[in-house]
Amino acid sequence: MTKSSKNLWGRFLFQGSGIVPTKRLLIIFLVLSVALITLGSLLELDWGFLIVVNLLILFGSLLDLLYSPKKNQIHFKRTIVKELERNLSYTVDIEVENTSEHAFNFLLVDGIPQSFKSSFPIKGEIAKETAVQVRYETNASVRGNYEIEQLHCRYTSKLGLWAKQKSVSLVDSVKVIPDLTETKSYLGNAQRFLLYEGSKIRKQQRGIGEFAQIRNYGVGDDPRMINWRQTAKLQEVMTNEYEPEHGKYVTILIDCGRMMGAELKNGNRLEKVMEASLTVAAAALQKGDYVSVLAFSKEVQVVVPPAKGIAHLQTILHAIYSLEVGAAESNYAAVLTYLETMQKKRSLLLLFSDVRSFLHEESALAYLQRLRRRHMFLMIGIEDTALYNRINEEPVDVQTAMVKSIAQQQLLLKKKRKLKWEKKGLQMIEAREENLAVAAVSHYIDIMNRNLI
Repeated sequence: MTKSSKNLWGRFLFQGSGIVPTKRLLIIFLVLSVALITLGSLLELDWGFLIVVNLLILFGSLLDLLYSPKKNQIHFKRTIVKELERNLSYTVDIEVENTSEHAFNFLLVDGIPQSFKSSFPIKGEIAKETAVQVRYETNASVRGNYEIEQLHCRYTSKLGLWAKQKSVSLVDSVKVIPDLTETKSYLGNAQRFLLYEGSKIRKQQRGIGEFAQIRNYGVGDDPRMINWRQTAKLQEVMTNEYEPEHGKYVTILIDCGRMMGAELKNGNRLEKVMEASLTVAAAALQKGDYVSVLAFSKEVQVVVPPAKGIAHLQTILHAIYSLEVGAAESNYAAVLTYLETMQKKRSLLLLFSDVRSFLHEESALAYLQRLRRRHMFLMIGIEDTALYNRINEEPVDVQTAMVKSIAQQQLLLKKKRKLKWEKKGLQMIEAREENLAVAAVSHYIDIMNRNLI
């Protein structure tokens, strides 16, 4: 295809600048052509005369262009949020300003990436010497950093015979970050994260941890914690309240290996792991702990040094928002060796990974046993719902019974291997994808409440 033909085809696809006929013109021209041919055959008119009349009609329609604005008389401005959360809908505003003396109808196609979902073109009309606001909703499903460079407009006069086309350079940088719904939910209502599968997290041991405050005695409080001095002074029963010590170290390990690309109901495993990791980080930072993050696949990809304060959450978010699933298997031995040299202080190691793949990594066991002497290790994975669905199937025929038995065998093998690791002091849990963040935060709070770090 030649360059000129590409430019011509681009005009019909809302690309570049130019003039294109509208459907209205084509229909009118077709009707008049049929009428003239019919009339010419009845009156036996010359074909040259009919061609001349058609050309006059065609050139006469070009007068319509005089009643539409010039391209330099139309101006656009786009307003879009700079950070979009994955799979959430956002509104984009486009201001269209008409400085000419002609009203016109327009169609807009914004140059957003293909991974952004929206419906184009956007129809609208504008009066002379005015400005209107056009709005559309978009939804980004793939994380990353994107450039929105152009806006394409096609507009016509009120007659609507010919359409002028204009492509405007409007550059906006947009980041698509993980869905922070769970993180915001925790920051808004932390109590909801204290329950997981109906089991309430154990309260911390009385008198252990940092002294927090003296408050009124309530039903269920330990009588041994009554502050008799304040009780005598205020003539009310007062009790001491303790909370876990702050300033502990939490290291979040995010696996980006090949197995983390397995698709779930909403995204893949890596997406859910990132959302859960950010929720745990928010919980730890809000409690005053130091949080560091390490993302890896075949090798270490991202390292965020430990820091405290809720502002550190933005540092973590900007460091990991563009993580992608790697094509190779995860190298647990390499990352654990790196972690042993990096993290010298005792900390809680939270590894988000695929439990089934990890259980077959016998080489990582020796490294983890060394780390276990100094650190507390907890691995969190996503439950394989397909495996449990196979186990719960009714064996209606031989094939279903065989599949069910193989699934049960796989589950028993995984439990056996998990038991082997847990005897070495390495805790491993699995949760459904929708409960992953709740499970991670619940176990973090449980460990801190029991002062295991």
